[in-house]
Amino acid sequence: MLYISTETRKLEDFVPMNSILLRKDQKHICHARCPDPPAKLPLEWNISTILSKRKFDISGLPELSLQPDPKCVRDREEWGRFLSFLHKHDMIEWYDSKPTLDEVSTSFMNFHPVATAVFEQDRFYILPPVEASTSSLVRVAYNMPKAFSVDNHLKDRESGSHLAEGNGGSEPVVTRGPASAANLCPPSSAHKFSQVQDGVCNSTAELCSKSHSHEVKDSLSQKNYVRVNPSYLRTLGQAHSGWIFGGIAELVDNSRDAKATKMDIFIDMIKLKNSGKDEPMLSFIDDGHGMGYEEILKMVSFGHKQPVGDVPDRIGRFGVGFKTGAMRLGSDALVLTQTTNSRCIAFLSQALNEGKENIEIPIVSYHRYGQRMEVDTNVHPEALAKYNLKAIQEFSPFNKYLIGEKAALFSGGTGTQIYIWNLDKWGSDYCLQWCNGLKGGSSFHQGDIFIRSRRIRSRLGQISHKVPLDYSLRSYLELIFLVPRMKISVQHAPVRSRPLGNFLTKTVIENDCILGKRVHLTLGFSQLEWEQANSGIFLYWHGRLIEAYKRVGGMVHNADVCRGVIGVIDVTDLMDDGDGRVWVHNNKQGFQDCEAYAHLELWLGKKADEYWDNNFDSLKLDKDNCLYKPDLEWVQCDKCRKWRMLPPDFDARMLPPQWFCYMEPLKGQCAAPEQKMESGVVTISTKRSGYDCMKNGPYCGKLDVMKDSDASGDNLAKSEDAKRPALKRLRKGIPTAAEVK
Repeated sequence: MLYISTETRKLEDFVPMNSILLRKDQKHICHARCPDPPAKLPLEWNISTILSKRKFDISGLPELSLQPDPKCVRDREEWGRFLSFLHKHDMIEWYDSKPTLDEVSTSFMNFHPVATAVFEQDRFYILPPVEASTSSLVRVAYNMPKAFSVDNHLKDRESGSHLAEGNGGSEPVVTRGPASAANLCPPSSAHKFSQVQDGVCNSTAELCSKSHSHEVKDSLSQKNYVRVNPSYLRTLGQAHSGWIFGGIAELVDNSRDAKATKMDIFIDMIKLKNSGKDEPMLSFIDDGHGMGYEEILKMVSFGHKQPVGDVPDRIGRFGVGFKTGAMRLGSDALVLTQTTNSRCIAFLSQALNEGKENIEIPIVSYHRYGQRMEVDTNVHPEALAKYNLKAIQEFSPFNKYLIGEKAALFSGGTGTQIYIWNLDKWGSDYCLQWCNGLKGGSSFHQGDIFIRSRRIRSRLGQISHKVPLDYSLRSYLELIFLVPRMKISVQHAPVRSRPLGNFLTKTVIENDCILGKRVHLTLGFSQLEWEQANSGIFLYWHGRLIEAYKRVGGMVHNADVCRGVIGVIDVTDLMDDGDGRVWVHNNKQGFQDCEAYAHLELWLGKKADEYWDNNFDSLKLDKDNCLYKPDLEWVQCDKCRKWRMLPPDFDARMLPPQWFCYMEPLKGQCAAPEQKMESGVVTISTKRSGYDCMKNGPYCGKLDVMKDSDASGDNLAKSEDAKRPALKRLRKGIPTAAEVK
């Protein structure tokens, strides 16, 4: 019989575990598992007294069950010996456990209690089995007088695999502890425990609920909890299935939120233990403030409470960035982080959880004393830390020497390192392709990480196939932040960040209000984007690029409209609702379909079209080799059908209905060859239909002409703008080739 005599403690000191360690005289016996715990149970049960069943009356106590949970062959054998001893002597064992903070576990799911309870004297009695074997279950009678005196004030904590729900009113709240399929229900000390049937389900994440009838002092409502199958890790990666750089951006965002001043992103080779082959490993190393145990616990947990207040410089909000990003890039990830007084290791792995019913995330936390590290027994016992570290070394390429080597990169400072391997595949190759570049070479030969497919992201109205931002990580990181502060390197070569608004010419600032919120738009022209036939608006949220090259207005329907025109806008205020809700997708690669976004699209289209009309949608005059003045008009001879050019100072309205080459103002002969326009020169009339009212206006006599060959470069900048006139219809058509002799 196990008698656990607990001192007055809070429920927060007991964390649910699938495995219980049985000890005698502080020596290890074996591991067992309780599939139907009535409440939070201690991690270690130490045998206190062995009693005869005949000398102790436990007929009025409820029962739970223990089953073997062998971690090795020795555990299985010891469990059989343990039951054989009880069966042979018909004895009950009395366990006495007075847990200290060092014995408080922190389950592999990193679950924290969500209610508060006080325990006094709790006693557990292991009863002898009917028969002894290595797989037998045993019954455990217990007495937990105050186990369910629960404060209904729910704590704001997170769980990777559990969901506790309040029952409303003043009724107490009971939380489900262990991550198993069996439902937990508080039994009465006056009634036997009714064994719960196994409710194991095979779904990815399932909600299990079972009701039990017990007479307790306070009426307790039915409770539910959520199981998370390891296949959910692959599901998380689907958040960035359309664009793998979205997963990298999530990890870059975390470094920026941690106030990092520099970040290194690179892929190198490492030998995996299971295959013995060299495999690529993607690394992220920053010098931010790092994470303590509570912070890394929040990062690996499946979501956390969204911040109430608005932090303008903070990007992280949904609590899923690390999981979705890492699981998109690869199937295994290790996090090594260091603060001024702690160091933590966390391991999120599909290989470790293969074949399991719930996700296990080992975490090891150390307390830092200068250059010396010790296991932080305030958050987990040393035995659990050793078990987690062993799991990390078994299922990852990191042994204690490699972990020490990577920890030395902190150089006594702070920061976070993330290593991802078993990278996602593209056919028989990897989705990512990398090159190290040439040392001492030009910027053209710098290292980079590419998307192997080189596919262009789909955008409405876009016809360009040269968008480096879509498949080059270096190009993407150049523009990822509106105001770059962090130095980023890719494949050990620095990225030259560009505040996009500062690299435009002919910039125009537009300030306006949309739905009562101020917006600030910068429009300008980019020669590089013009050459690549790109255009569009770059939309930033909290200073982070969400949408690039968004085509609005006329550019949606015509690739030449607004060609080379780039807009930059930060829509943080517009896309953040007043009640804490945001209109940004949780993968941060787009905006939700909402009223604010619809109004924004219309406004952006209007401003982009106005900018194009006022600055670029006009014919240009090439001043270097102008062959014809812009106010030329043409007339066709009614006899020879040749086209003749009229002098600039001649008013075409003075021509008679029929005109011949010998007439004014030409006074020539029909035998004279027809005049032709030089290649690349556009000549039109500035006189509009109905130009009588405009002939003395400011646009009379002004026209810009440009050769196609000089449409870019210095000539574009030197040309003069002109209002686009409506063309006057010529009186006769262009002569055919047969008529020209």
